[in-house]
Amino acid sequence: MGWQELALESEALRDNPLGDPATRPLFVWTPTATSRPLPALFVLHAMTGQARAWFNVSPFVRNVPAEVEALGLEAIVVLVDGWTALGGSQWVDSAAIGRYGTYLCDDVVQFVDARFDVSARALAGRSSGGFGAMFWALRRPDLFAGFASHAGDALFEVVYPAEFAAAAQALRNLYGGSFERFWEDFRSGRRVFENRTDPLLQNVYAAAAAFSEGELPFRVESGELVPEVWQRWLAWDPVRLIPGHADAVRAARAVWIDAGRNDEYFLDLAATAVRDALHAAGAGFVRFELHEGGHRGGNWRLPLSLAFLAEQLA
Repeated sequence: MGWQELALESEALRDNPLGDPATRPLFVWTPTATSRPLPALFVLHAMTGQARAWFNVSPFVRNVPAEVEALGLEAIVVLVDGWTALGGSQWVDSAAIGRYGTYLCDDVVQFVDARFDVSARALAGRSSGGFGAMFWALRRPDLFAGFASHAGDALFEVVYPAEFAAAAQALRNLYGGSFERFWEDFRSGRRVFENRTDPLLQNVYAAAAAFSEGELPFRVESGELVPEVWQRWLAWDPVRLIPGHADAVRAARAVWIDAGRNDEYFLDLAATAVRDALHAAGAGFVRFELHEGGHRGGNWRLPLSLAFLAEQLA
């Protein structure tokens, strides 16, 4: 059948705090001819992404949907939409953003199961999508038999604090220490993401909305950590979650971890820590690689992991 666009009306996203739409596009790949159940691979995009953006084109490079077509995967591939007014949700439930974890695990999974013959499920994603893939594979092994994380958020104590200091400095210098003033300026109609501070402040605030319901884990005046809020962030860290979910780790049929060795957010270090935690928890084979490159431009890795997941779950 190839690619088809479907519309999912999500009960979990109805009346969400940001007023984002509850009806979402869902793009599904299926082989042109199959008579048997197939693994379903759910793909989670990164922060500021959306499902439709996977179909964007660049010169001389095939996009991910075209790569999936070229591979002819014996799998169902599902591109899930998690766009929000803040740019993303980390794919978790948050009183400040909405129930995006419930949307994924309940609404999307049930929608796909009702329409396709699914033999097993796995998650794959980049950056915050990689975090979502790890998080829900650990928390819901009853749903997901494996995952692939490409530079997924983890090892929070190494990855995030440097951003907090830079965010505090930018807020002080440009917005009088106020995130409210930042969002007013960001949404004023000016061109965005053409400077260093826009992506920094958008990402930090969206993460705070997901992990601590909008409470900042640092003091805006100095960048110092606020311990009680920071502990709430750490509770989401896959590296810290893995030891408590050893049964899910050992039951996983396919695990892929990678990152660029020059990742600008040090998510190569996070990937290494995730690998080590998985091995300590008793994981079987973990496909791990630090490839040449940085954080951006890593979509070419996704078809590799989708082929791996399809083969392992077949």
